[in-house]
Amino acid sequence: MADSSADKTEKATPKRERKAREEGQVPRSRELASLVVVGMGVVTLMMLSSLLAGWSNTWMQRALMPDIHHLLDHPMDMPRYFGLMTLGGFVIAAPLLVVGWLAALVPPTLLGGWNFSTQAMMPKFSKLDPIAGIKRMFSLQSLVELGKTVLKVLLLGTIAVIYFRTHLDQIMALGRQPIVPAMANGLGILLGCLAWMLIGLLLVALVDAPYQLWSHAKKLRMTKQEVKQEYKETEGSPEIKGRQRQLAQQMAQQQMMEAVPGADVIVVNPTHYAVALKYDPEKMRAPKVLAKGVDFLAQNIRDLGREHKIPILSAPPLARALYRSTQVNDEIPADLYAAVAQVLTYIYQLRDWRQKTGAAGARPAPPRIADVPGGEPDP
Repeated sequence: MADSSADKTEKATPKRERKAREEGQVPRSRELASLVVVGMGVVTLMMLSSLLAGWSNTWMQRALMPDIHHLLDHPMDMPRYFGLMTLGGFVIAAPLLVVGWLAALVPPTLLGGWNFSTQAMMPKFSKLDPIAGIKRMFSLQSLVELGKTVLKVLLLGTIAVIYFRTHLDQIMALGRQPIVPAMANGLGILLGCLAWMLIGLLLVALVDAPYQLWSHAKKLRMTKQEVKQEYKETEGSPEIKGRQRQLAQQMAQQQMMEAVPGADVIVVNPTHYAVALKYDPEKMRAPKVLAKGVDFLAQNIRDLGREHKIPILSAPPLARALYRSTQVNDEIPADLYAAVAQVLTYIYQLRDWRQKTGAAGARPAPPRIADVPGGEPDP
């Protein structure tokens, strides 16, 4: 059974957000875009009003008062004349067109960022389904957009009506003015109305932009099961990761046990801990731990040591300290140098004694190592 929207209580994960962007789903506010485009257009008109008014006056004089006699005598010049008038109109509108095009690039940077999605460009035949189209028409999102549009039209219409009613005398006086002053005054009245309407657009955008962000985040919400499933797909299931850790531990233990035959000595607890040490003065700065273990693993280290005739020394404090303070293939810490030096001295003496099998003399006595940092018994 599909999860209902009420079950989608979890915030979208970064992977879900990236996938949505790839599909072209980013927050967008039409009201914010309208505000920026209209606002930059109004600012452009205010800054270039005198220049545009002069161009418009010249263009209208040429368009409304052509050289009729020349055109009658040369009728083939009509297309050229029409082309020049059309080009003049585009030149007058060019600043607004360029500013409008540049302004259209600004809103995406303010909300959602620029996004190019090839998936969004692909045709979707599901959109041709009339039943699905009717559902979209009467969906909550469509009703919200319709209500927002109606309120915006009412708000801007009210602002325009109030403004024109308060400037009705000035508007009526335009008909009694010469064409050039009338155009300038009319443009000023129009710009004033647009400026007030911008305030209305600003109010609408301040409401719509946060709503679009909230609505987009709500659409991307996930159920707890979806979050868990995505985590499994990304990180791997706990069962598989546990099995991988188990295999890695087994391989590490196998490699560690293969290194035991090369040890110089095995320091034991004698039953719970076992640590195999190796020291080569020409290659090592300090003795190194080849293997370590507790309980069953410690027993295997001891058995392997006996099999390869490696000296086993019972020094419980040192064994505990070595096990707790080192990792396999690590050098021993400096605070254990003195204790390990006593062990290695004993091992070297023991080797010399064994080599002198027929010589007189007693077997070397093992060192008594009592006080070792970190060698306290387990509580």
